[in-house]
Amino acid sequence: MTPVSAPPNRFERPSALTFLFYVLALAFIVWSFNNVGVSIPRLVDGLPNIGRILGQMFPPDPSRLGPISLALLETFQMAVVGTALGVVISLPLAILASRSLSPHPIIQHATRSLISLFRTVPDLVWALFFVIAVGLGPVAGTLAIMLDTIGFCGRFFAESMEETDKGPREALTALGASRTGTVFSAVVPQAMPSFINTSLFSLEKATRSSVILGLVGAGGIGIELKVAMDLFLYDLAAAIIIAIFLLVLVVEHVSSWLRTKII
Repeated sequence: MTPVSAPPNRFERPSALTFLFYVLALAFIVWSFNNVGVSIPRLVDGLPNIGRILGQMFPPDPSRLGPISLALLETFQMAVVGTALGVVISLPLAILASRSLSPHPIIQHATRSLISLFRTVPDLVWALFFVIAVGLGPVAGTLAIMLDTIGFCGRFFAESMEETDKGPREALTALGASRTGTVFSAVVPQAMPSFINTSLFSLEKATRSSVILGLVGAGGIGIELKVAMDLFLYDLAAAIIIAIFLLVLVVEHVSSWLRTKII
């Protein structure tokens, strides 16, 4: 009779160092919960207030539908222009940040650090910076979205170009093609579907971000929402939130449709 072997362990036994890491991570999570003050009693006590606010939000107030529509259009225009500028600037930066395409390692590391800076600093901080620099209005919001897009697209553009097939690139180099000609004849065409996909995702992200930028005076519908909430006009705030939701929903559906048609 063939002996029955023991079933394999469901989980691999962690080493002492890994186990210590798990314990420390769990302890930090528990400590964080305690510091931020999240508790079931506080959530339960806040439910009546949430219900009261929701009760005042409905039915939504459509009295400012005209100004809300114009502010919503400005919000979308900020997202489109900021994304377009960011995508255009991201391409040369991504080439310089690519390990296989950058002319020198120092340039490659410096460009990657710059892209990381744009990605690390929140777009709301960039908006505050540009509000101080160029004043209130959609220009500040557009510039903030542009930098945020560079941080997002620059990284993924560079990774997409690094993942392309090196065969056509090497063939053109052997024929004496210049570095620029090789990049735009062999690398960019292969990476173009990924570029389009990343750019469309960036537009969706920018549309959502542009709503928040208005809270600091960087244009768009965010200022309308802030004023409504500050004046306790919750029914008007509900109308603004519904308008924002519809805009984001339309942009996401159109973006998904374009990805299926283009890519």
